[in-house]
Amino acid sequence: MLAGNERYVFSLIQKFSTADKEPMSMLSERSDIIVMTDEAHRSQYDQLAANMRAALPNASFIGFTGTPLIQGEESRTREVFGDYVSVYDFAQSVRDGATVPLFYEARKPELQLNTDELREELDTLLDEAMLDEEQEKKLSQQFGRQYTLITAPDRLDKVAEDVALHFAMRGYRGKAMFVAIDKATAVAMHDRVKAEVARLIAKDEERLKVAHEAEGATIAERLMWLRELDMAVVVSQSQNEIDDLRKKGLDILPHRERVQREDLEAKFKDPDDPLRLVFVCAMWITGFDVPTIGTVYLDKPMKNHTLMQTIARANRRAEGKTSGVIVDYVGVFQNLQKALAIYAGGGGEETPIKDKEALVATLEDALGSVRAFVQPLGVEPDAIMTVRDFDRLRLINQAVEILIAPDERRREFLRLTAAVTKAYKALLPDERAAPFLRPVAVFHTLSDAVKAKLGPVDISAISARIAELLDEKLEGVAILTPIVEGDTAKGRVDLSGIDFDKLADLFATSPKVTAETLREGAEEKAFAGGLGQRRHGCFGTEERQDMLHFRAVAILGLFGLALTKDRVQIGLLHIAEGWPLTRR
Repeated sequence: MLAGNERYVFSLIQKFSTADKEPMSMLSERSDIIVMTDEAHRSQYDQLAANMRAALPNASFIGFTGTPLIQGEESRTREVFGDYVSVYDFAQSVRDGATVPLFYEARKPELQLNTDELREELDTLLDEAMLDEEQEKKLSQQFGRQYTLITAPDRLDKVAEDVALHFAMRGYRGKAMFVAIDKATAVAMHDRVKAEVARLIAKDEERLKVAHEAEGATIAERLMWLRELDMAVVVSQSQNEIDDLRKKGLDILPHRERVQREDLEAKFKDPDDPLRLVFVCAMWITGFDVPTIGTVYLDKPMKNHTLMQTIARANRRAEGKTSGVIVDYVGVFQNLQKALAIYAGGGGEETPIKDKEALVATLEDALGSVRAFVQPLGVEPDAIMTVRDFDRLRLINQAVEILIAPDERRREFLRLTAAVTKAYKALLPDERAAPFLRPVAVFHTLSDAVKAKLGPVDISAISARIAELLDEKLEGVAILTPIVEGDTAKGRVDLSGIDFDKLADLFATSPKVTAETLREGAEEKAFAGGLGQRRHGCFGTEERQDMLHFRAVAILGLFGLALTKDRVQIGLLHIAEGWPLTRR
């Protein structure tokens, strides 16, 4: 190819990988090469991108992306490719008619728990478990993600009931997608929603017997539509998934067989096919276009690129479709507003280009610190770099035996190597990162080898017991927001009608206050827009405060932290993702 005179070359960035993380050789010094990069984020500022720039040192780079460029550590696109040449944002596409408006509905279930008994039994349970530091850290991460509460059986039952009813009452009866937190929950929700649809059919059959002519025609039409409804689970395959899900009382085998037997993608894309509702967790939520998707049900915490790409499944144009609806069961409103603000209002005056010399100095300091730590122990990183194959493996094994114990030594080494990796990634894909590739690779390899020796941190027994305890103390679940019928904006938040520039400014100065204000304003707008007064159902004010208070207590109480007002509020902010900060 280099010997030829090809005008256009198409390549994957993976083609710029090297064996054993060796430096990339130069392919061409020409300055008239233009590299046009699609999806110009994530991998475009990592090691492969650095290799590509080393191979083409004088080339010009132009980046294209349809995902939001989130500010801060997660967004490097403008820093790598330069300032915007052209911006076509979410609101403009709606004004141009390229996409349909998206409406947001908050339908987050509210939980009522016996917090006093739960706290007392949690304390006892954790005292008896005698967890070490790594187990405590992993347990904190697991329950900090809300996984146990999101997957509580009572909550899933209520969400399934609501999905079935909402799906049946939609105005535009296109396709719909339910996004679950994981594979097991996707299978569980498929089974639950299927059962709820069967109950709706039975109820409609009874109503049809006594309905007058006009109402009867509507019921008969909905009955025919529900009877032919097809649903499917679309999730990626993994090892031991059949046994793993069977332990949870779930059978994924029929779903796996169906994926192999049928072309579910073609069926879902066909507007006339009865496959109208799919349950996913990662597949199909990005880069998968089905114009007839009218509703996306979100029951998975998401943010930034993934959240924006997921909700965009519902904004494509189709015959008879006037809008898309995002139904939020898990409380992503704060993240959604922030992503929209940055995505649509990204034309700020401040340049994102930073002084890379400071990043070089940070990396040099981090490498110096870890070298100073390991060399007195007899670990020579330079020796590991100079040898190959079995000699290198022998030196790595010797270093692991030195670094793995005692605990204080291992923890400090892992902390120092994490700082090296973080500093190196911050510098990529700048060419000034190239001289550091080999020493960084050595310490990264040693860190991975130490972690591999330790094996995975096991908290399965205590996690299962806590999950059982939470389920025992969960006394009620309710979705208090009435279902909005039809396709209009009444009672919903129109995402295309937001003042994005103002929103971006607000988030930049006070993100938490802005998120809470927006959430409260959206709720008030929804209820003022025709939904009537908020219905408390079986939950009084005191019980609702108990419920919110619990979500902080359940996490903070795991590790014996004093339940101060500040900690409860921090817990509520982190865990509840925008719920009101109230406590008894």
